[in-house]
Amino acid sequence: MALVTQTDKRTGITYAYETQYYWDKEKQQSRAKRVCVGKVDPVTNEIIPTRGRSKKKETPSNHPVSKRGFRSFCETKHLYYGATYLFDKLADELGLAADLKLCFPDSYKKLLSIAYYLILEDNNPLYRFEKWNHTHKHPYGADICSPRSSEFFSSITDEQINKFFRLQGKRRVDDEYWAYDSTSISSYSETLAQVQYGKNKEDDKLPQLNLLLVFGEESGLPFYYRKLAGNIPDSKTVKHLLQDLDILGFGKTKFVMDRGFYSEDNINGLYREHVKFLVGVKLSLKFIKKNLDVIYDDIRMFTNYDESIETYGYTVQAEWDYTQERPYKGDVIKDKRRIYIHYFYSIEKGAEDEQAFDKRIAGLCKELLEDKPVESHRKAYEQFFEVKTTPKRGRQVYYKEDAIKEARKYLGYFALITNETMDAFTALHLYRMKDVVEKAFGNIKERLNMRRLLVSSEKGLDGKIFTEFVALILISHLDHKMKESGLYNNYTMQSLLDKLDVLECFEDANHSLRIGEMLVKQAEIYEALGVEAPTSSC
Repeated sequence: MALVTQTDKRTGITYAYETQYYWDKEKQQSRAKRVCVGKVDPVTNEIIPTRGRSKKKETPSNHPVSKRGFRSFCETKHLYYGATYLFDKLADELGLAADLKLCFPDSYKKLLSIAYYLILEDNNPLYRFEKWNHTHKHPYGADICSPRSSEFFSSITDEQINKFFRLQGKRRVDDEYWAYDSTSISSYSETLAQVQYGKNKEDDKLPQLNLLLVFGEESGLPFYYRKLAGNIPDSKTVKHLLQDLDILGFGKTKFVMDRGFYSEDNINGLYREHVKFLVGVKLSLKFIKKNLDVIYDDIRMFTNYDESIETYGYTVQAEWDYTQERPYKGDVIKDKRRIYIHYFYSIEKGAEDEQAFDKRIAGLCKELLEDKPVESHRKAYEQFFEVKTTPKRGRQVYYKEDAIKEARKYLGYFALITNETMDAFTALHLYRMKDVVEKAFGNIKERLNMRRLLVSSEKGLDGKIFTEFVALILISHLDHKMKESGLYNNYTMQSLLDKLDVLECFEDANHSLRIGEMLVKQAEIYEALGVEAPTSSC
């Protein structure tokens, strides 16, 4: 006779059965008789009798009660623990686990487990969670099948998400610049209202959803995101972002944005709200080109050169023509505001741009000579060439040398504008901090498997993006600590996690958690990250 356990998937209750095997002569096969002896307590693993079996039979007081069956059921598990332990510690360090517990008291462990899975099993869909659950120790400690994960995502509310933003925002550095950028996420869905055709940043031909992220310069952590329709350009989003952050109670605000967010309305709005900003701009803007022409010969002087980045930098103080419409008074305020323009010339970028420009001019000329014009190049033809056709000489193409020289004049140059006093290279350092957002978008799409949206409901989409955001916080914090400790000299993030992920733990209901053999390199990783290595006394 053997004891067998089986879990009812509908209720989640595990039952224990006494099983007796015998040979069926008629069917010529082994058969089994099963008798349910009770259900298994999920905490103690003891078998609790069911259906009246717990009622004691009346027996004479001078006769001992005969107990049959097993006293308890005990299962020992060997699980991988090294990487999930690290994420437990990082979540505690950031206050992430505490904030999630306040916002999701009944399901925060499930949310953390899904986040851990998304990081460690990059590019694997959630229906593979069952296999991962059998081999890893994680906060939730049980399987989350695909239908249950969809239900969980749909249960996450806007109120819970906004509460989480407020709690995490209080933990961020008060006086730091925030990098703000966006990306597009393609989708095959025809049911999501915000999935629209727009300017896809990966030249994908599918409709898309736009995702905007805000990152802290010093912390290197994301603390806010927005999703919006795929046909809304970046320049239309700044006003609503400021309103959102005001509602969430964020105080001092400083933004770093690329030139896709530049517009006169946005700059006027940032001035109006007294927001510090650092924004990339196109050299083709009249006031940018005008001020550059004045100091063009002064920029590429050795006194303005930074050898470490092989770039020249020069700062100009100028005036911004500020306007503010006041519908309630029916007038428009016009004023001058101080603005700083930082100009840069990169030797490497200049060489690359010149080579690319010359190749483009040669290609355009060839198209005209062969009389195979491309409609999208028509404006460039008019700008750089003159075409004449005569009966005697046939088709002739002439360069407009002045126009070509004018275009080449600004190759290798770029500019930033800000309303805060700083030198050119400080501004460039802050602006390049935007790279952390670009890396975050790469993590979301590649490691966290969000290059294509695979959800069909609005609520499910909101919940999944939030869970991905939680995972991104952990990835970003680990990335920040690896950079600070120099671990990137010996590991990639994936190889570091792989090195830790093989560390085992042993779970037994009758004993405390035991940790398997730890290698010296694993202990060194924990130490470098400032995390106490796991021990059997945990």
